Amino acid sequence: MRRRGFLVSFVLLVGGLAIAKAKVIWGGMPWTGEPSPPPEPVIANGWKFFTADEAALAGAIADRLIPADSLSIGGREAGCAVFIDAQLAGAYGKGTYLYLDGPLKQGLPQAGPQFDRGPAARWRAGLAAFDNAVKAQPGGKRFVDLAPDAQDAMIREWEAGTLAMAGVDAKQFFSLVLWNVREGYFSDPIYGGNKDMAGWKMVGFPGAQYDFRDYLDKPGQPLGIQPVSFIRKQT
Repeated sequence: MRRRGFLVSFVLLVGGLAIAKAKVIWGGMPWTGEPSPPPEPVIANGWKFFTADEAALAGAIADRLIPADSLSIGGREAGCAVFIDAQLAGAYGKGTYLYLDGPLKQGLPQAGPQFDRGPAARWRAGLAAFDNAVKAQPGGKRFVDLAPDAQDAMIREWEAGTLAMAGVDAKQFFSLVLWNVREGYFSDPIYGGNKDMAGWKMVGFPGAQYDFRDYLDKPGQPLGIQPVSFIRKQT
């Protein structure tokens, strides 16, 4: 059989099987199953990865990346450090789903950076390098002891890559921290951040609603949907 004929016959065979299966399940689901177990809620009852000093620094950074204002609470109060701590203590922190073996060669910018360490190791090294770089500035204060304006100035240098952080690429580490802080601010509260769904309420995100059939015939109207967390859905 020629290749083209084989491919055509294969497509017809798969299509026939799909139709046969459709006839079998028509009118209802042919199986029953247990629902997937929900994730365990992250409780702020001690640090799982961070040391006390690292946690204080992570919270201070989160509070300057997402400061409190008239719209909502800041990153520290929202629990961003709690969220990040839990993530770094688990599979994400270990880089379980990342390729971390060599050879490591920096390619084109659009390919992104390559790492031989997971996020947890990068956070640990990065926080130490950032804290030392800040203490090396005139005055010798730690980041957590600086006034908000001075903290913002340090973060601007860090983001620009002009803050000398020994052994750490400042811009790459800043990108990781900013990403994780955002995740903590807008993730489901079951993961430790987004306290009282403050991030969702600020942007109008409805959360883990069952469905939206009651709102389909109300286009353009203010819906006033109160967000729902996985925590509430378990109770």
